[in-house]
Amino acid sequence: MKISCVGVGNMGGAVARRLAGEFSVTAYDLSPEAVRRCVAAGARGASELPAAVDGAEVVLTSLPTPELVASTVETLTELVPSSTTIVDISTIDPGTARLVADRCAAAGVDFVACALGKTPAHAERGEIPLFVGGPPEAVERLGRVLTRMGEKTYDFGSVEAATTFKLVSNFIGMANVAVLAEGHALARRAGITPEMFTAVLKDTGAASFQESVRLPWIIEGDWSARFGVDLALKDVRLAVEAAYRWKIPVPVGSASLGQLVAASADGYGDEDVVAIAKLCTPPPPDPAPNNPAPNYRV
Repeated sequence: MKISCVGVGNMGGAVARRLAGEFSVTAYDLSPEAVRRCVAAGARGASELPAAVDGAEVVLTSLPTPELVASTVETLTELVPSSTTIVDISTIDPGTARLVADRCAAAGVDFVACALGKTPAHAERGEIPLFVGGPPEAVERLGRVLTRMGEKTYDFGSVEAATTFKLVSNFIGMANVAVLAEGHALARRAGITPEMFTAVLKDTGAASFQESVRLPWIIEGDWSARFGVDLALKDVRLAVEAAYRWKIPVPVGSASLGQLVAASADGYGDEDVVAIAKLCTPPPPDPAPNNPAPNYRV
């Protein structure tokens, strides 16, 4: 099977490299370096979109904004035959997903929304969940591709449901990151060592995926962009906007959106989402006698 991957940044690149281990993959991106990383993993590189999708049975798009997904897919419907299936693995809103699906249907091309969970590192190993929506026969044809991409596929039926679930997942996850960063700041201010904080938190109701994966980055001050502040801001904003449209109050999620906006405004937009921890970096612990360092046993 010939697969074209349009957009091979952090997540799209991880998926492309994973697929290149089993399929004939062509990688296309505005970043030559991103394409080179895929070529090193066995993919073929392309410098122009028409050449990238020529002969592809499946075209995967992984793009940073809903607007870019909509415009790119519109172009793709003019480039590929009706036998091609377009699969979008970006994080977009349900309205855009429906718009794109309808445009593809009008052009006689199948469209499948396939949002992804977890991180690029998980995607590289095929350890991600897939949130799928689209025509049942198209989803069935993608069986081998989906099996290679992730360890679990959840079929939500419609493109709207699949894309909404991804927004909800990121909405919850990013709120978790925000409060995790604040909790870490509180613990540091109290004189609790990072080792103690990490070990004991795992044994409480506060344990989570974000605690397991991202807390070490917060502690180490590792802001390398796996999932950037601005991308997280976009996802949470889309979720909050959906909540407003549906008249669902989301004050907690809106507060986490405020933290992401503040982090972006402070210049951390291209850094990993854990950089929101910089907003609440505490002063050194109070050395006063009435605030001794805790002496807990693990």
